[in-house]
Amino acid sequence: MLRPNIFLSLVPSLIHSSLLRAREVPVGGQAVIEGVLMRGPGNWALAVRDPEGGIWHKKWAVRPWNSSLPWNLPVFRGLATMAEMLVTGFRAISLSAQVALGEEEKIGPLELAVTFAIAILGVVGLFVLLPVWISDLGVRYLGLSRSFGHILEGLARAAVFVAYIAVIGLWKDIARVFAYHGAEHKTINAWESDTPLDRESVSGFSRIHTRCGTSFLLVVVAVSVIVFAAAGHGSLAWRVVSRLVLLPVVIGISYEIIRWCSRNRSLGRVLMAPALWLQYLTTREPDLDQIEVAISALDLALEEEEATSASCGGEN
Repeated sequence: MLRPNIFLSLVPSLIHSSLLRAREVPVGGQAVIEGVLMRGPGNWALAVRDPEGGIWHKKWAVRPWNSSLPWNLPVFRGLATMAEMLVTGFRAISLSAQVALGEEEKIGPLELAVTFAIAILGVVGLFVLLPVWISDLGVRYLGLSRSFGHILEGLARAAVFVAYIAVIGLWKDIARVFAYHGAEHKTINAWESDTPLDRESVSGFSRIHTRCGTSFLLVVVAVSVIVFAAAGHGSLAWRVVSRLVLLPVVIGISYEIIRWCSRNRSLGRVLMAPALWLQYLTTREPDLDQIEVAISALDLALEEEEATSASCGGEN
């Protein structure tokens, strides 16, 4: 039987994983079920609160998908990064569900595959098919021009996303995932500010972060209006297929915009303000125990980096 908390966690996770790059060491993260996934320069680290109240850990090596040609080139690197986060995020959610639910409720590979397929179909249906259909209605029955039809499609895509996040946020299990999302952001914000990573210090930081994938999605919406307009206004089938084919281009361009904004923080924060506000829907204020899990994940992800820094310091 499919567990709705796993399915509902998968769909937003396909969308709003944090993008990478912080301070001088690449750090990013993602909320999972009762835990947080963090990426350091050399490791992925997963920390999950188990049913007994302890923190379960798992670490594995980072093998960047964007480390060779053509995937390290602009636009291509965004697509590779998002694909890597999607695959790794799915693995982390699967592991976190097994830990949080207990071994006696272990999820089988068939159930995971079906859940993942439903999540992908949900994303395509809600964020591709539905906005195209709404745009088609506007052009056909309201007499909108094709240009306004593309704008209506983008607005519909944004509205569907906001409505979806607002509705699933009412679900208790998803609200907890969003709280871990807030803990992830607070922990990364504290680390980027070179603040000691203890629960009380981290709790004082913002749960909003510039590189969050929630912000990324709204950039995708804006970019898609321009890119999809270039595909023309053919039949309904043509527009659906063209959106799916051009989606990688939209993702790549959007990644470059987010990357630029994160490197130019003052101007970037102004340009990204509407997208940052949306994070108040996809995050919740975490409690100290949730922050402890996020800190544990980041500490584990940075273990080798910290050891290297300490060794270099000892040689001077």
